[in-house]
Amino acid sequence: MISISPKDVKTSKLHGYLLGSVAPRPIAFASTIDKDGNPNLSPFSFFNVFSANPPIMIFSPARRVRDNTIKHTLVNAQTTNEVVINIVNYDIVQQMSLSSTEYAEGVNEFEKAGLTMLKSDAVKPFRVAESPVQIECKVNEIIELGSEGGAGNLIICEVVKLHIKEEVLDENGAIDQHKIDLVSRMGGSWYSRANKGMFEVPKPLSSLGIGVDSIPDEIRNSEVLTGNDLGMLGNVDALPNQQDVDKFAEQHPELLRLETVKKHTFAKEFLQEKDVESAWKVLLIK
Repeated sequence: MISISPKDVKTSKLHGYLLGSVAPRPIAFASTIDKDGNPNLSPFSFFNVFSANPPIMIFSPARRVRDNTIKHTLVNAQTTNEVVINIVNYDIVQQMSLSSTEYAEGVNEFEKAGLTMLKSDAVKPFRVAESPVQIECKVNEIIELGSEGGAGNLIICEVVKLHIKEEVLDENGAIDQHKIDLVSRMGGSWYSRANKGMFEVPKPLSSLGIGVDSIPDEIRNSEVLTGNDLGMLGNVDALPNQQDVDKFAEQHPELLRLETVKKHTFAKEFLQEKDVESAWKVLLIK
């Protein structure tokens, strides 16, 4: 057994040990707005529920380890004192991951992740329409835990309204844990799916993915591709060039004769194998 004193290791290494051992962790998919009303959406796995009366949730946007900067979510919560926590299930996990890309201030992560903004009832930030449970909150207090990279900021939220999709309820009106199909965060790029077990989601590109909003409409409106599929397709920094697409088509001449639905089905098979580049080549064949 190794024994570690936190002060004797780099924060990044300690961070990895903590995230790898304290898991699985629920995910706060937090929607906020800035002082000008621009929406922001980002996930945080330092999160849980701590009280039912009053109903209190706490999540923590930590200062970035690499450069000690803070996230837009924290700034917005400090400014507006409102947040919506959207619960993440398996159906939106890829889009949730894509939204964690560090896009520039003012970029709408709802659009980049291909998620739908839904007006809230009691607060100004938007809800994620695709989320099975959406929790509108007022921020009661923010506690700064430190001033160095890796320090958390506890955002203590009081629930003011709860929205639950009927399709995740059982016959008694309780949330059915099989139907809701929750996911949680583990160490590295690993997640846990309540219904199935562990699975891996590649981290968003540091070079910034093109986003779901940059995917051609024919593909975005596919009868075959899911939100998760679109999230994977949006997590590339550039599309394959035409020369590579043509070469791929020469290797798979049968694709030239496929109608749209069958072509999308073929691309989906590549996505299931985590081969996003080949999926894009299939979709771009004319």
